[in-house]
Amino acid sequence: MINILVLCTGNSCRSQIAEAYLRHFTDQNYSIYSAGIETHGVNPRAVLTMKNDGIDISSHTSNHIHDYLNINFDFVITVCDNAQKNCPVFPSMAKKFHFNFPDPAKAKGTEEEISACFDEVRRLIKNYCKTFVEQQLGIKTEPQ
Repeated sequence: MINILVLCTGNSCRSQIAEAYLRHFTDQNYSIYSAGIETHGVNPRAVLTMKNDGIDISSHTSNHIHDYLNINFDFVITVCDNAQKNCPVFPSMAKKFHFNFPDPAKAKGTEEEISACFDEVRRLIKNYCKTFVEQQLGIKTEPQ
């Protein structure tokens, strides 16, 4: 079993979206986790933007990194600079990856503008996850 952790600040948006796409693009040989250095609850707009792409994350929970310190991760992906800076050291040989995605929870504007921001961040994370599983895990994904 290959263990992958996606880490963000509050485990509410970006890490939840990345966890869902990594699960979508992999199979039962992979255990995908997401956590935050804090917990903010799963953002309802993240649930909605994923639903719009056919993926249900409504049962996801916001988890703290300390919940997973006993797991030997093969990969740790940080999806924001704050998490990368404050990520605890894991007693494993995990390969670490980082990409600082914009935080859609901080979007301002009309409902349409905020929804567009969530959709754009979802698209960026989906592309990142697709590339990650192809390049790092050797899994061929279906064209979008």
